Amino acid sequence: MDTDEAVVVVTGFGPFRQYLDNPSWKAAQGLKLVGLGEGVKVVIRELPVAYNRAHQVIVDLWKTLNPKFAIHLGIATGCRGILLEQTGKNHGYSDRDVCGSCPVNQNCIDGGPAKLDSIVDMRALSKQLKKAGKDITYSRDAGRYLCDYVYYCSLFHGRGRAVFIHVPASGSLSSPDRLVPLLQIIIQTLLLQKVDRCSPSYSFLSTSSSPSSAITFSSSSSSFSSQINENTGTVLQ
Repeated sequence: MDTDEAVVVVTGFGPFRQYLDNPSWKAAQGLKLVGLGEGVKVVIRELPVAYNRAHQVIVDLWKTLNPKFAIHLGIATGCRGILLEQTGKNHGYSDRDVCGSCPVNQNCIDGGPAKLDSIVDMRALSKQLKKAGKDITYSRDAGRYLCDYVYYCSLFHGRGRAVFIHVPASGSLSSPDRLVPLLQIIIQTLLLQKVDRCSPSYSFLSTSSSPSSAITFSSSSSSFSSQINENTGTVLQ
């Protein structure tokens, strides 16, 4: 690999309920094929829809690759456009994964802040893309689902250098032919944004009392079921 290349990791999710060929993973594979331009190396990772295994993938990618950014893609059924998520939440993950498990204390990181923001200004990015005629929505409440859990974990381990994008689960925009070029534009645009890499929001990670990233999970024999956002009727992965 060229040492001057910036590494950008793109993740999508594996099989989930009726989504045996998950649109988020298909989009990640498409981005690997088209690339993000000269000087950017795209690395993709498929995340299992399981808290503990997904968490380990996130920890490993930040330790081994230390990318410029990690771009996480997750599906949102009932959504026709793209949602750019600003904030990851630490608590409230009671929804069970495909293994019937969830974090014991419903936390991403025990002792971590209640919420973390990406160092990318998603509101400004959304406005910029809307002016260019793109169907983009800014959001500060991603929900409390496994993909949102992944986002917080990545924000924590990557010191804010993570982005979470909700993509449609169905409809014309979910087709890789339409979705991948739009995601390519979004990511290329955010890579040009000036960001504060020394955000005070992550100063706690420099102290000796930093929270532990070790967590435990509770299991249940009950089958995994997604929850529905009461405000939008959207099922989030």
